[in-house]
Amino acid sequence: MHSTADGGAHDGAHEGPAAARWERLAPGVARRRLPGWDATAGVAAGASGVLVVDTGSSLREGAEIRREAEELCGRRVTHIALTHPHFDHVLGTAAFAGVRVYGAAGLAEALSRGREELRADAVRHGADPRAAAEACELLVRPGHEVAGELTLDLGGGVRALLAAVGPGHTAHDLAVLVTGTGGPAVLFCGDLVEESGEPQAGPDALPARWPATLDRLLALGGEDALYVPGHGAVVDARFVREQRAVLAARYGEG
Repeated sequence: MHSTADGGAHDGAHEGPAAARWERLAPGVARRRLPGWDATAGVAAGASGVLVVDTGSSLREGAEIRREAEELCGRRVTHIALTHPHFDHVLGTAAFAGVRVYGAAGLAEALSRGREELRADAVRHGADPRAAAEACELLVRPGHEVAGELTLDLGGGVRALLAAVGPGHTAHDLAVLVTGTGGPAVLFCGDLVEESGEPQAGPDALPARWPATLDRLLALGGEDALYVPGHGAVVDARFVREQRAVLAARYGEG
């Protein structure tokens, strides 16, 4: 999946081994289901910029995501968007030196304040203690925080809309809508949407506000977008509405 001058992409046998691990969603847009916790990493390439969505659970995983994204797109990663502050989505960020990092407003403070809990949570879920400690020691906070919406121009008509749609799964949920590729709109949802299991409401979730956040997500993507969950297979708007109903029945709305 190499980007063309107009921001699209083409497939070819010369793409290398990374292509087999990444699911192509639209021209220049792909995602990978990472091993271990089935977390999603995404990439979107335009004519001049490459955005990675989430960076994995360790420095090693982050380095692999960066290497493969650059192999797929034929250019360096320029932007990162972090969908929320859980270890399996943020601990690889230090492998992206020199890349601009974006997150929802408050995410930088949450990561700094919760560094030890982040390490402990990773170890509780089976991460290697030494790797978790190293990643947390080098933890990168977003230098660019999004309150409301921010559009990144990736070139060639490709745009990534970063939207602080939360709270829900956490207090700092960010969605990423990629448009202008010549294919379907692609909405990276983070763990606001999960397909491979029940949506997880941990101690940092605001479950009563989650249904309204999914309403905002649906307003962003509409009926025709591809909705990419934080864990599991790509879904459609109907799936998101059904998950919204489950969450509202379980936790109420407020």
